[in-house]
Amino acid sequence: MAQPDYIMIKALEDGVNVIGLTRGNDTKFHHTEKLDRGEVMIAQFTEHTSAMKIRGKSEIHSAHGIVYSDGKE
Repeated sequence: MAQPDYIMIKALEDGVNVIGLTRGNDTKFHHTEKLDRGEVMIAQFTEHTSAMKIRGKSEIHSAHGIVYSDGKE
């Protein structure tokens, strides 16, 4: 069995939203979390979660590197 992908999201401001999107024919929101500055969330892609939408300034770590949601490199 393949190891599931994880991402780590660190909020760089208050009110960062992490929204899980469903897998299947119709993509729908199924889970929402709100993070405040300095809070960290570790999330996993599963049989139910195919995508995540992140709103607000944050640092996102994955197996592919680090991305900043505010565009800085």
